[in-house]
Amino acid sequence: MRKIFPDAAAALEGLTFDGMTVMSGGFGLCGIPENLIAALRDSGAKGLTVISNNAGVDGFGLGQLLETRQIAKMISSYVGENKEFERQYLAGELQLEFNPQGTLAERIRAGGAGIPAFFVATGVGTQVAEGKEVRTFDGRDYIMERGLVADLSIVKAWKADAAGNLVFRKTARNFNPMMATAGKVTVVEVEHIVPTGTLDPDHIHTPGIYVDRLILGTFEKRIEQRTVRQQEDA
Repeated sequence: MRKIFPDAAAALEGLTFDGMTVMSGGFGLCGIPENLIAALRDSGAKGLTVISNNAGVDGFGLGQLLETRQIAKMISSYVGENKEFERQYLAGELQLEFNPQGTLAERIRAGGAGIPAFFVATGVGTQVAEGKEVRTFDGRDYIMERGLVADLSIVKAWKADAAGNLVFRKTARNFNPMMATAGKVTVVEVEHIVPTGTLDPDHIHTPGIYVDRLILGTFEKRIEQRTVRQQEDA
């Protein structure tokens, strides 16, 4: 099966629809699928539920989809860098399902592993536990969390071969690998594509069986927060 597509728009062709659930990889602005997010915006699909650790920043990453009002709900861990997100949420224009970061990661991993639910102590006795089943194990209370799956996972990796085997680098390895397993369809953008068989099998983080479509991307790689001080005179 041909997995390599010429660009992000071609890779998403036929996959997007109103009301769909999308997993978007990355941590802050590190390892986000920049090209695929822009293509998702250009697709015009709306009413999206987006599962992502955070919501990008104003005008970049998932912030682009917030500006165009294509996102109806975010399932996230941290959203503090996006003023438009804050405005929409406080105005009641955007739904938010907030998760402790480790819980969000495990919900995605569980979904990819075919585990429908699990119990975790994090969040017991807080708003996180509202409306969720609570059970006691060995004298300690735990809340039930559901595994997460998506209609589409968009993922950014460092390198892939033509079969879709993926290698991630550094922080980009946080959410991308598990999201690649939890999408009904997974589309990946990478910095390098090499011939099949080139990658050392021991260095592959995500097997190509999870990858449906693949593109070679170009990346801006913004820094989420840049702090600069003036150099003092000697």
